[in-house]
Amino acid sequence: MNRKSLISVAAFALAGILWGIAGHALAQEPKTGPLTPPPSREVVRIPAEKAAEAPPVPAEEIIRRFTQKEDEFLRARAGYTYRKTMRVQEFGDDGKVSGEFQITTEPALASDGRRYEKIVEQPPSTLRRIPLAPEDLEILARIPLFPVTSEQLSKYELTYAGKQLVDEIGTYMFRVRPRLLERTHAYFEGLLWVDDRDLQVVKTYGKWVTEVGDVSTPELPFTMYETYRENIDGKYWFPTYTRSDDYLHQKAGELHIRLIIRWTDYKPLAGAAATPAATPPRPPQNEPKP
Repeated sequence: MNRKSLISVAAFALAGILWGIAGHALAQEPKTGPLTPPPSREVVRIPAEKAAEAPPVPAEEIIRRFTQKEDEFLRARAGYTYRKTMRVQEFGDDGKVSGEFQITTEPALASDGRRYEKIVEQPPSTLRRIPLAPEDLEILARIPLFPVTSEQLSKYELTYAGKQLVDEIGTYMFRVRPRLLERTHAYFEGLLWVDDRDLQVVKTYGKWVTEVGDVSTPELPFTMYETYRENIDGKYWFPTYTRSDDYLHQKAGELHIRLIIRWTDYKPLAGAAATPAATPPRPPQNEPKP
């Protein structure tokens, strides 16, 4: 089986915060085969803290190894193109999807050399209770994908939280907390799962926080993101699936909404240097379903 592959401050300040983080992330994943979420899942909750038995490999060594891999994946991802599809769904009282907004983008280069995401597909919206435009998703589009690199490690406190199966794959789970919050920089807070064979991150779940609270967009309430990664070209583990569930409080009542982001069609950019496979491939898993 493969592994699968995780923002409210004033809008302008928030965009600036996440744009800075995203710049780091865009320049930012090996394991083999996708790590896919189960077909039907409840919203993930952060488990209560409890003492965990020490892992067979010292926690410090696991952290050192996986942060080095994060550095490698962060750099490598800048050499790939891909398609990213963002979907916001609203649910009716019957629990079924009653409308959705979808947009598909690809990375592109502006004339000044800046990297941006070009819209390549945008079907008509069928949302009934939350009007959205592409610009309403710009902040979500910049969610950092590699929160704990070796460069960022000193900013965090990582605590080993035990072993756990993720889609039948053994992992070491770590709790991540910022050591110090800032007003103008967002940090990751949550959990990450590290493969117990190759010591690299295969899943993250958490939020982005600043000194003034959880980061989210002005239009949407999403704060907690569950992200799975998948092996690309037998070399790197890049994010392929992110999901977040939340509720909007409206006069008509609470509205259940869901965000799903998928990255597909990863391909090396022309002229990108070839890199040997890092780990042998594993059999594929079932594709994720909303």
